[in-house]
Order: sequence, then structure tokens, then C-alpha cells
Amino acid sequence: MKLVLTCEHGGNAIPQKHKHLFHDHSVLQSHRGFDLGALDTFNHLKPLADASKKSKTSRLLIELNRSLHHENLFSEYTKALSATDKSLLISDYYLVYRNEVESAIKKFIEGKKIVLHVSVHSFTPKLNGKERHCDIGLLYDPKKPKEKEFCKQIKDKLVQTDNNLSVRFNYPYLGKADGFTTYLRKQFPNHYIGIELEINQKHSKNNQMDPQLKADIFNALLITLQEN
Repeated sequence: MKLVLTCEHGGNAIPQKHKHLFHDHSVLQSHRGFDLGALDTFNHLKPLADASKKSKTSRLLIELNRSLHHENLFSEYTKALSATDKSLLISDYYLVYRNEVESAIKKFIEGKKIVLHVSVHSFTPKLNGKERHCDIGLLYDPKKPKEKEFCKQIKDKLVQTDNNLSVRFNYPYLGKADGFTTYLRKQFPNHYIGIELEINQKHSKNNQMDPQLKADIFNALLITLQEN
């Protein structure tokens, strides 16, 4: 088995030529601009990975975790760009990122390996005034028994380490919703296991995730990989 680790929303960088679109810099510092603490968690887990890829470009420029046809591929800051400018964002950022990950997975599968892809994200503790009651979310496609089993194994190891942790499946989002793992499942119907790791941003301070929580996730993932 090979572990592919990705982080689609690791930063809030905006290329110089597009900075004029973002007069409200505060939005780039918020959960809308990037996933707080996700890149730190990604870097902590990276030693486990056989291949890894991160993006530090803000999701508000172009959303790497959405399909090309999705209405939120471009944010309200970039939707008004010309077709030419949008095409450049797709080719220079979106396709460069996703094609590299897809190529790595393809190479492993062609080498008769099973790929576990863990996409690292974080979520805001409160959205639209509603509190989200969860420390860690594990997102998978319910139609994929292997994904469900892997999530169960990871959850079991996390709660064994700390029974105060709230670990939920397909929360705060559904694993079958439009996303990078959803796309990759279609490209690799066999030998691909796609899981999204969602961590509550209440555990992040100054864009650094809680050290103990990172260690718990690392160990849970390590043991799960060793057992499979």
C-alpha cells in the first residue's frame, strides 16, 4: 500500500497580478481564504507519505477541491475574470496541482499497489451561526466498503488514544460530495481509497494545529497503514 497525502487549501497566497481583486484582505485571513492549521498537519504527517502535494494558493483564486463544472470553482472575487484569465488559472494552478497528484496515483496503481489518499483539511467551528460538534471528521464514499473500513480503523485508534475526542464520519461534509477524491474515484475505480481528513479549527492557534492532536492522528494513521 502507498500513502498519497495532499493539502488543497494550505495557504492564502494570491499572485501579484491578481492582488488587485482582493481589496478586503481580511477575507484571505479567514476560513474562507484557506484551511487554518491544515498545512501544519500535512507537514506533520508527510513523513508517512510515499507521495505528497500541497497548495499554498488561496481557494478564493481557484478552488482546487471542486470539479471544473462546479459553480464554486471561481469565487465572487474571480468569477468576473475574462474567459482567457480563467483558462490561465485553470492551466497554471488547477491542472498543475491535480495532474501531478493523479499521475502519482496512476504510477502506483500501474505498479500493482493499492493507494490510500488522505486529503488534509480543516473546518470552521461555527458556520452561519451554527456550531459544529466534532473534533475530527473522516469523509468517505459509503458505496466504497474499503474507505468505510479504513475510516473505522482510524477512528478506533484515535478514540483509543483519547476517548474524549469526537470523531465523526462524513461530517461536517459528505464524502460523496463534489471534490478531488470524488473525481479520483472515477478515474481509479479499483485500488484507490480516498479519504478526507477534516479537523476542527478550534484546535488551531496561529495556523498551528494542537501538537498532541497531530501526534494522535500521525500514530493512528501509522498503525492503520502497518496493519494493512
